[in-house]
Amino acid sequence: MWLIAKYEAVSLFSLRPSFTTASGGKTLLAPTPFAIKMAIFDALCRAQSLEVARSHWPAIARLEVALRPAEQAVVSNVFQRVLDYRDGVFRSIIRYREYVHLFGDFAIGLGWEGSDQRDWLRDALLHITYLGKRGGFVQVLNVPAYTEVLPVEFVSLTRPETNFPLDGTMQVVDDCAPNLSFEKIDVYNPAKKLSKGDRTERHVVLPYRLKRSSKSFSWYERYNVSVS
Repeated sequence: MWLIAKYEAVSLFSLRPSFTTASGGKTLLAPTPFAIKMAIFDALCRAQSLEVARSHWPAIARLEVALRPAEQAVVSNVFQRVLDYRDGVFRSIIRYREYVHLFGDFAIGLGWEGSDQRDWLRDALLHITYLGKRGGFVQVLNVPAYTEVLPVEFVSLTRPETNFPLDGTMQVVDDCAPNLSFEKIDVYNPAKKLSKGDRTERHVVLPYRLKRSSKSFSWYERYNVSVS
């Protein structure tokens, strides 16, 4: 069973790859499975309760995730002044950052084994307000719909692809490790912190072609995914 929801970005998107440090300025072109699952968990906490979200966490962690990217993605390359905290002192420094303007709606597909309908998951998708870095606000465009077959225009972010277009854009995305427990994602538990083994990295190819670029931006355009 699959559950599909459509969104539109209402602010700039930014999400650095998980293998970079906090000072890294590069961004991915789309949210990762880990980011999407954490957004679902956050939405459940706000709409229901922490206890409800905790009870659903094992099912969330095992979800299959697919994406139909936005029609176009324009990456802006900027230098901005930020506050850097070191040795007990805040210092104003200049750092490189990238932000993505997503043009057109994008869709997220969530899959699981079996034919059961998960209305708690549908309700959580309705309450997602941002993806990626905080401030990357999104607006849901429809009531998420159930389907037995994932539409062909979706790209799996959690299953390794054996056949992919050579002219697409590769991204390294992270996902929850199979044994990732609730205690590891609980930000209020100081004794448990995410380690490298708690995330799984995957190489995916998004159906984006670079249309134009300069020193200040890179313009990507989505192409149709065909069945081979």
